[in-house]
Amino acid sequence: MHNAFEYFIGLRYTRAGRRSGRRNGFISFISGLSVAGIALGVAALIVVLSVMNGFQKEVRDRMLSVLSHIEVFGASGGLQDWQPLLEQARRDPRIVAGAPFVIGQAMLTRGDSVRGVVVRGIDPEREPDVADFVRHLEVGDLSALRPGQFGVLIGAELARRSMVSIGDRLTLMAPQGTATPAGVIPRLRQFTVVGVFKSGHSEYDGSLVLTHVQDAAKLFRVRGVSGVRLRTVDMLAAPRIADELAVRLGSRYYVRDWSQENRNWFAAVKIEKRMMFIILLLIVAVAAFNLVSMLVMTVTDKLSDIAILRTLGASPTSIMKIFIVQGASVGLLGAAFGVALGVLLALNVGRVVSALEQAFGFEVLPAGIYFISYLPSDLHWDDVGVIGVSACAMALLATIYPSWRASRVRPAEALRHE
Repeated sequence: MHNAFEYFIGLRYTRAGRRSGRRNGFISFISGLSVAGIALGVAALIVVLSVMNGFQKEVRDRMLSVLSHIEVFGASGGLQDWQPLLEQARRDPRIVAGAPFVIGQAMLTRGDSVRGVVVRGIDPEREPDVADFVRHLEVGDLSALRPGQFGVLIGAELARRSMVSIGDRLTLMAPQGTATPAGVIPRLRQFTVVGVFKSGHSEYDGSLVLTHVQDAAKLFRVRGVSGVRLRTVDMLAAPRIADELAVRLGSRYYVRDWSQENRNWFAAVKIEKRMMFIILLLIVAVAAFNLVSMLVMTVTDKLSDIAILRTLGASPTSIMKIFIVQGASVGLLGAAFGVALGVLLALNVGRVVSALEQAFGFEVLPAGIYFISYLPSDLHWDDVGVIGVSACAMALLATIYPSWRASRVRPAEALRHE
């Protein structure tokens, strides 16, 4: 009964400003601002985090179209017999494909230009099973990489910078040299461009060169291959699978997953998302603490009501609960509106941005500058839950002091001038 009484009075105070005329009009206005502020803050936080998740997913997917989910290297160098290793790894049903590779850094020379590149030797028959981007080459075909012919596929950005096209020849210089009586002579080899690929990631399109695994082994003087690339059913589960595979293979092999290869980038994105969450949460905090001024004004206006309730037997705790219910209901209403608005915008952010671009005649992400020309969004419901709970918690926290002040009102002093 006491709880029903407190909830009834608190909710009635929440609605009273709308129909009590001029007396409580300003309090109702402040209450409306608090609801709107919390709603806008929550919606902005949901949309921004969803867009950040979308960018992270887009970049990650484009990275993994070039990178492998898991890589296995020999602990003492190259792998001369990689087939048994691949068969052993494939015993795990979560690993669906594998391919050998040779990797090394080299200098690409074309005329007067010299560029550092990463040379990856691949098996043209197996590589499409572990890398998506090689299935859709801009120019040429993967079958053009034949052993002994020293053909290469280069990224679209690298081709543009070096001004090369199909059939052009370029020189790759390996860092390992050949010792002669005259000194160390760098190892050079001419390659012919047989294709151009575009992964959608500027880092790899501007620095990656693909050739046949046997040709790369000759260039870098690798016995066998550098390692084996593995593809998993779920790329997000690759770190856990890699850990289990490392235990099963033993110390003879070194196992690395995609998150370790780009640890700094993913760590930076994680920190950026965390800081953005804190910064935008301050907007919600400012709106939530507007409830303090609203409740203080309400307490001042309701002194006589509080005194009458105390005279009728209401305890200080009951008075405090009444105003906590009033403030919490405003905060909960704002959080609910904000979650609904934020989810709606996050699920349709592409359409909203397109409509704004058409209405105002500008591009948010010009295609010539950014690697994507649209605004991606990836809504995570756990983010929505954390944001909603945080907004409600801050609103509840903001109600404690005014409610405590209301519970300290003395009936005799409040009714003295009535």
